[in-house]
Amino acid sequence: MASIKFLIDSSADIPADLLEGTGIEVLHFPIVVDGREYFDGQDFTPQEFYQILAQAKAIPTHSQLTPFFFVEQYEKAFSEGCGELIYTTINSKGSATNQNANQAIDMFFEEHPEARDKLHITVIDSKTYTMAYGYIVLEAAKAVKNGATADEAVAMIRDWLDHVRILFTPYDLKYAKKSGRISAAAAVLGDALGIHPIMSFPNGDSKVLAKVRGDKALVPAMLKIAKKERKEGTPYIQIMGSYDVWNEELTAACPEALGEAPVLSYYIGGTISINAGPNVVGLIYYMP
Repeated sequence: MASIKFLIDSSADIPADLLEGTGIEVLHFPIVVDGREYFDGQDFTPQEFYQILAQAKAIPTHSQLTPFFFVEQYEKAFSEGCGELIYTTINSKGSATNQNANQAIDMFFEEHPEARDKLHITVIDSKTYTMAYGYIVLEAAKAVKNGATADEAVAMIRDWLDHVRILFTPYDLKYAKKSGRISAAAAVLGDALGIHPIMSFPNGDSKVLAKVRGDKALVPAMLKIAKKERKEGTPYIQIMGSYDVWNEELTAACPEALGEAPVLSYYIGGTISINAGPNVVGLIYYMP
């Protein structure tokens, strides 16, 4: 059986301790803060990046992973004897990374025609962000270790991505305004009135599902949506940021509202923090 390798980019926010022994390789996005370059998920923990972000003079930026970078990744996989390479990418509607990874496939095989019958590369557009795609790659890697084929792993990933819902809310909207998730006018008005949008990414597009006025109303409103939409008995995940009040409220309320505790609670990483802000809260779950 051909060896199977999984790639994922750092915007998936997979906690480092969950990567051990999985064989998943993380591709780290470069982040520039006040002229200094870091690598997301490598040079800092999420909590450390929240402090970096708070002290930054300007909102940091992150760079794309280029086609040439991906050619190097494919060359590395081929040299390692990999027969099946599965890369699940950040949302193509928010980043050119997916496009670059696909472009690099032709570039790689043009340079290495001897690999055409030996290495199969699958690039999957998650059409979402953070652990909404990180979680299922972890599960697919576990399935492969238990004997699943590459085709079965790909089908598993695609099924989850076809049904996954991510709900998230940023505490303040300046980051969402800069990234284009919310218009500048809506961000200014929302902050002024204390309005918090509950957002998602159906088919990769940013969409506001509900608007909630006041901090205390947010968690109940988010759980109401999740309770209605989530397929009962399926795993769900809690998204946390630097605003501990919301983290604690959601942690306390989830088991009663959804009938069980989340399978995972984790902190968003650097790339996501830049675009949504560090003060976020959210849920990820499977819809029928």
